[in-house]
Amino acid sequence: MLRENITTLMFDLDGTLLPMDLESFTDTYFGLLAQKAAPYGYEPKTLVAAVWRGTKAMIANDGACPNDQRFWETFAGELGEQILDLRPVFDKFYAEEFNGAKTATRENPLAKRTVDAAKSAGYTVVLATNPMFPAVAVATRLGWLGLTPGDFSLVTSYENCSYCKPSPFYYTQILERMGKRPEECLMTGNDVREDALAAGKAGLSAYLITDCLENAHNDDISAIPHGSFTDFMKFAGLE
Repeated sequence: MLRENITTLMFDLDGTLLPMDLESFTDTYFGLLAQKAAPYGYEPKTLVAAVWRGTKAMIANDGACPNDQRFWETFAGELGEQILDLRPVFDKFYAEEFNGAKTATRENPLAKRTVDAAKSAGYTVVLATNPMFPAVAVATRLGWLGLTPGDFSLVTSYENCSYCKPSPFYYTQILERMGKRPEECLMTGNDVREDALAAGKAGLSAYLITDCLENAHNDDISAIPHGSFTDFMKFAGLE
């Protein structure tokens, strides 16, 4: 049962609100991105490798600059400065062609119901998705659930964060921005290390959604509240 002192509910997106097999989703996404970049002369393997290097740079970000700056500096270092001129093209991709990746996800009508119920119950609701995508890409994925960024008090993206999961400083940054104390926040996600353990290091409590559980290191989750999305709704009194 949710503790009475909890005022803020944070939700991960991929694999939590939005059910998916991460590998299948990533493959579909990269395929669509490669198609978008091909007319500009970028070979798929080279492009994808550069995206991964940019992603790793964001994960290693130390708070010195926003994640989008870290990504594009690394991306341009791999592909050449001329790629910077295509940033609007990539943003347009995330607003349009990226919708094709919905085929690699599953429906979850409980997501909107839960967010709406949480707000109606007076909770502050934050979308704490790993900030490695632009805001437009997050908005597109939320749209697959019938949600919008306006349904949340804060939506993290690569423009407004300078840390990534699994850094506990990612959560600290959210707390500072929202003016919240760790002990009044619950992080709900599906990745043991990125969502539960990292949030715990920042002083937050956590709930693990097991429908698409990511536990690459086989960590013991017996001490962490966990269950299906339906179980979470019961746990939080949001049925």
